[in-house]
Amino acid sequence: MLVIVVECAPPRLRGRLAVWLLEVRAGVYIGQYGRRVREMIWGQVCAYIEDGNAVIAWAAPNDAGFEFDTCGKNRRVPVDLDGLRLVAFGPEAALPTQPGPAAMTLPRRRGRG
Repeated sequence: MLVIVVECAPPRLRGRLAVWLLEVRAGVYIGQYGRRVREMIWGQVCAYIEDGNAVIAWAAPNDAGFEFDTCGKNRRVPVDLDGLRLVAFGPEAALPTQPGPAAMTLPRRRGRG
């Protein structure tokens, strides 16, 4: 199983992904491919992502049962901790600053219950 999630991806990249994978939600692509095709698809994602970001996850014979990688500008970065891949959060300054709604602070939602 192969899953790729893209954010702020240009339309031409989304079109390329739709050729190989099924888009089950906006920006979420799934499929079943071997290592060579997976690496070819991921190479295209990293080459064409521009200002967006992407994550790929695939089934692997390890303790977690999967592997993942990221590309593009994102606060979440994969780190290796004693052979286990985890996700570290970078400082907010690592995020690209863009004017408009993305740069605004949203009010907190109240919990239900």
